[in-house]
Amino acid sequence: MQALTVGEIMTSRVAHTRPGTTFENLVRLLRRRGVSGVPVLDHDDKVVGVVSEQDLKGTRERRGTAAELMSSPAITVHPEQRAVDAARVMDRHGVNRLPVVDEEDRLVGIVTRGDLLRLFRRTDAAIRADVEGQVLPLAARAPEGAVRVAVRDGVVILDGRVPDAADVPGVVRLAWRVDGVTGVLSRLRADRELAD
Repeated sequence: MQALTVGEIMTSRVAHTRPGTTFENLVRLLRRRGVSGVPVLDHDDKVVGVVSEQDLKGTRERRGTAAELMSSPAITVHPEQRAVDAARVMDRHGVNRLPVVDEEDRLVGIVTRGDLLRLFRRTDAAIRADVEGQVLPLAARAPEGAVRVAVRDGVVILDGRVPDAADVPGVVRLAWRVDGVTGVLSRLRADRELAD
């Protein structure tokens, strides 16, 4: 089973700026590109911070450079990270965009809250199909039909029997990895526990 990665959903053509860019030029850049924030890159194209509209609104005087106005250090992700993990990072830090960097912290893309929200717009039917088609065959060593799957508003509800109690954590863990899942409720029972 494979969840979407940041690299699969990121935008690779990224508006960016340099530390010496003035307030006025930052405002022009955001308007011209139609974005609400940009990464700030040093002379090696490494991400050193992010300037957002919020950073600019907090400036009483229309002066300053990107280096003075940016939030630093930048919160970044790597392209091979799971998109759902990037969503959690974004939520935890209260940011709307994450620069995507390579192993040397050079900018390779950007992922926005809108990019990540698309993952959670999946229908319950699509999520259920993934759980039934990918999770159960991998993790639940149970006869076909022994585990029932329901999905309501992204919450997966697992009900039924599995042969061994050791199967339950694996099923739950893999169900969480399905794109669009917002919660997992397990009502699974293990045959082996019932026999003891």
